Amino acid sequence: MMRNVLAGMLAGAAGTTALNAVTYLDMAGRGRPASHTPEQTVERMVGMVHVDVPGQGEQRVNRLTGLGALAGITTGVAVGALAGLARGLGARPGPIAGAMVLSGLAMLAANVPMAVLGVSDPRTWSVKDWLADVVPHLAYGAVTQATLTAIDESVIDRY
Repeated sequence: MMRNVLAGMLAGAAGTTALNAVTYLDMAGRGRPASHTPEQTVERMVGMVHVDVPGQGEQRVNRLTGLGALAGITTGVAVGALAGLARGLGARPGPIAGAMVLSGLAMLAANVPMAVLGVSDPRTWSVKDWLADVVPHLAYGAVTQATLTAIDESVIDRY
């Protein structure tokens, strides 16, 4: 079972790379700025648990930016781990269904904390905002699903 979880983590890392690549291509293509919601979410979370992010001014902002990016990577790897666990328990969705489920789970894992913490309200997003969120998450789901499918069970069982 642990091998399936590890395979899922690897697939989630591949999916996260795809999500980031699509996001950065969108930023480069449209000339749009990076979102600041990841670091704002981290800032609210650490405030809730009464942890201080050290530093002043730009140094503190840079730390929060790094922590926001790491939170995104962690989310992608964790969703992949859950998919690997489900695979180990016998779930074998088809490529489209699997990609859609993984895309949805990744979006929920990223957006629910932002909404709950009051960082962003998806109900107020424009079509462009939604596309900037949905398209990279679809890339995440497709690559994560394809990677999980490509990892042959017999290879997992041999090691």
